[in-house]
Amino acid sequence: MAPIPGSGLAKGLAVTLRTMTKKSVTDQYPDTQPDLPPRTRGVIGLFEENCTVCMLCARECPDWCIYIDSHKETVPAAAPGGRERSRNVLDRFAIDFSLCMYCGICIEVCPFDALFWSPEFEYAETDIRDLTHERDKLREWMWTVPAPPALDPGAEEPKELAAARKTADKLAAARTEPQEEES
Repeated sequence: MAPIPGSGLAKGLAVTLRTMTKKSVTDQYPDTQPDLPPRTRGVIGLFEENCTVCMLCARECPDWCIYIDSHKETVPAAAPGGRERSRNVLDRFAIDFSLCMYCGICIEVCPFDALFWSPEFEYAETDIRDLTHERDKLREWMWTVPAPPALDPGAEEPKELAAARKTADKLAAARTEPQEEES
């Protein structure tokens, strides 16, 4: 059976009319901020105090977009007759977000929890060279990192807390025993 001439046009106009009568669901972005889900991946924040310059994040990054420079510094002996120690001091920590693919490998491999996901996503630049953010900018984003989710009430206590509580109980018991003997 041959199609009726103009039926395709009528179907197209019907779809257009149906769509025109529905309410728009578009958020006007600059005027209204989007509701982001918790723990959204936006930009990477640096908690500089935890960084030991181990370079794991830079070595594991598949895009090679993390730049770290450091120098060694001698720390004097803590006790008389002790040995001087050397430690790495962070000079530069930068991430080139024009290369970054936001995979999160750097955050996962960091053994000292120095890198975190921040939900900030408004860091556009007019020049691509300005997308390399240094440690000062990365440190600013740490203030926007949300707190970790609360532990499940039915979950067992972390091993670290259990060990610390056990040690504290032993110390408390040791302090009360001499007092009981003196009385």
